[in-house]
Amino acid sequence: MPKMKTKSAAKKRFSFTATGKVKAGPAGKRHGMIKRSTKFIRDVTGTMILSDADAKIVKKYMPYNR
Repeated sequence: MPKMKTKSAAKKRFSFTATGKVKAGPAGKRHGMIKRSTKFIRDVTGTMILSDADAKIVKKYMPYNR
């Protein structure tokens, strides 16, 4: 059987925790920071854990990274 391929875009954007949850960087901080509130900018720093529904999709893209 041929090997399943990992989506290149997914491996650049997501990583897994030791317990199998999916980590991702929050959206909305690429440009346009002037119009965003200070609270918003502060809240979207670092990484976040994806919801179960979104994690299920990402795990389908990355079959070997669990």
